[in-house]
Amino acid sequence: MSRDLRIGLLGAAAIAPSALIKPARQTPRVTVTAVAARDRTRAEAFARKHGVPVVHAGYDALLADPDVDAVYVPLPNGLHAEWTLKALEAGKHVLCEKPFTANRAEAERVADAADAAFERSGLVVMEAFHYRYHPLAERMRAIVAGGELGELRRVEAEVCFPLPRFSDIRYNYALAGGATMDAGCYAVHVARLLGTGDPTVTSARMTTLRRDPRIDRAMSAELSFPSGATGRVRASMWSRRVLSIRARAIGSDGELNVTNFVMPQLYHQLTVRLANGGGGHTVRRERVPRNPSSYAGQLAAFTAAVLDGGPVITSARDAVMTMNVLDGIYRAGGLPLRGETKDQASAAP
Repeated sequence: MSRDLRIGLLGAAAIAPSALIKPARQTPRVTVTAVAARDRTRAEAFARKHGVPVVHAGYDALLADPDVDAVYVPLPNGLHAEWTLKALEAGKHVLCEKPFTANRAEAERVADAADAAFERSGLVVMEAFHYRYHPLAERMRAIVAGGELGELRRVEAEVCFPLPRFSDIRYNYALAGGATMDAGCYAVHVARLLGTGDPTVTSARMTTLRRDPRIDRAMSAELSFPSGATGRVRASMWSRRVLSIRARAIGSDGELNVTNFVMPQLYHQLTVRLANGGGGHTVRRERVPRNPSSYAGQLAAFTAAVLDGGPVITSARDAVMTMNVLDGIYRAGGLPLRGETKDQASAAP
């Protein structure tokens, strides 16, 4: 593809200016050419504000547009699988917001379709875990994988933020809402990044909404990694842990602590504490460049994957494993999976 990558936006979501519009202005070979929303008036207002030249009457019309090469899907969680599949059927590359789908079964269906679309037409599907495309995430991974901490023994991650507006779609079961989905997916993903293989869930505790006990507003889960290392992930959208975004890796020779791995361009801290020969410890603090932002890094990686055949480190197959852990947390916590039918629930292990 010699011309720019032309991206269409499915939904005038609040995250879209940060995740797509602003980064596109900083990323060579990218243009945002079209937007569609269920409410055309809202789409038109979004287009005027952000300089998007084409407004479509609906999502299907945008997917039928031959002047759109790829789509960004920031729709509610429960709609991700449906519209990613439809976009692939329409021959579009897809950048899909996290969490990738409502559950593992959906993720496997989408991953199968993504594999087939890549083999057939070279279509790229990427899950939008933007933090993974900032240099901080790679530095975290390199410190643990490089053996500096010794044998890895435990990984901990938490993403807690306040969202007391319970009418928000992130508390809607039909749209695959819940703290584990919207905040916990980050904690699970970074635990997988730092951990030794994909973990299993050994226990989980949930705090649910009174008006809908299927929806978790807070979660804490224990993990077990194949190497014998353990882990813990926490998430909340409304709990006593008002705001906390942290990751920790503990090894036989030291530990890594990171604050704000999700939005490191705003602020972050990375500290390595290592045992020394005298029975004490040495502490090292590192800073990585704040910019480019995680969103700009993500869009650059997506563009390179589509135009140049570059790597996709948050692939559809990787998303299947994240969704597997999220399903495990819900099962261990005694809540139904997101997007699960009654028949599927009764057949679940």
